Amino acid sequence: MTPPSNDPQLIQTPFPNPSLQVTADHQLKFVEAPVYAPRRGEVLLQIKATGICGSDIHFWKTGRIGQLVFEGDCIIGHEAAGVVLKCGEGVTRLKPGDRVAVEPGVPCEQCFLCHDGRYNLCEDVQFAGVYPYAGTLQRYKVHPARWLHKRLLLRRRRPPRTALRRHARHTSGPPKSRPGVVICGAGPIGLVALAAARASGAHPIVITDVEPRRLAFAKEFVPSCITYQVDLVKDAQGNAKAIKTLFGESEYVAPETVLECTGVESSVCTAAYTARRGGVVVVIGVGKATMNNLPFMHMSLAEIDLRFINRYRDTWPSAIACLSGGILGLKKLVSHVFPLVKAKEALHLCADPGKGSMKVMVVDEVDASL
Repeated sequence: MTPPSNDPQLIQTPFPNPSLQVTADHQLKFVEAPVYAPRRGEVLLQIKATGICGSDIHFWKTGRIGQLVFEGDCIIGHEAAGVVLKCGEGVTRLKPGDRVAVEPGVPCEQCFLCHDGRYNLCEDVQFAGVYPYAGTLQRYKVHPARWLHKRLLLRRRRPPRTALRRHARHTSGPPKSRPGVVICGAGPIGLVALAAARASGAHPIVITDVEPRRLAFAKEFVPSCITYQVDLVKDAQGNAKAIKTLFGESEYVAPETVLECTGVESSVCTAAYTARRGGVVVVIGVGKATMNNLPFMHMSLAEIDLRFINRYRDTWPSAIACLSGGILGLKKLVSHVFPLVKAKEALHLCADPGKGSMKVMVVDEVDASL
């Protein structure tokens, strides 16, 4: 007897499946993509909203992030939420009509990292929107039910990157007796980190950026924060000294935790000098493959704990609970909304810092129920 094939089967849908792809030669291509039937353990989704991420822009412009290389055309997008349309065999936790947030990384669940619960570090992860795995800037997408999370009362169009910041807060360790924090970068990542820090009770909170408009937005978003415009004339030590004075004159009250949300080398260096001796710097932003000017001996002598964030793990339920419970209110972050058919324009807007966008969402208003 011939065993059943595990190959995906194409299916017909009531609407086409437009998708935005990045090509290996750094172009954007809007094409119709195939739609597959869900296999065992999978569901077919209609992707209702995708947030544009800086990594999407990075892949488009440079074709790679570290060892992740676009070697061919690939649908991008991974910050997504959608509606279940059809369930494959064995799926019992979800049903058609359920609204879900998409956890985009699907690990192997077999390696020692997965067994240790650190599945975000799995080297064989299939991550949506990273070549060759199709992302969420399309109408229809098949995804394992294991990596979908019911959205409860979560209002649509809120950026799902909250999970990344939740992972960052977890990595930085439990709250200490000196809860002041510095956040480097007032982009979408930094602003959600700001909201999360405020909700956790951290005070004072200083957020930095080179762009005064972003700092003004941060102050409106969380009025209790202190803003600091990075002085491009000063070096990392000079900016760090100015930031630390905002906490007081004593080294004891200097910030113990710094969340670096830009990935820019000069900002990482500033973060290292800003943290108090024995403090923690968590690098969340995506940066260059190699940084040559990190203050190694300063970090060594001061025992600065330098940590990194690789995507996320075990954060979706708590992030959804924070949003649905009103602990975090992120609606103000959405500055622009584009329909799916104009996803290319959304990417161009995000890529131009002069346009003043904050969080750009691509939504599909079509009712594509099967």
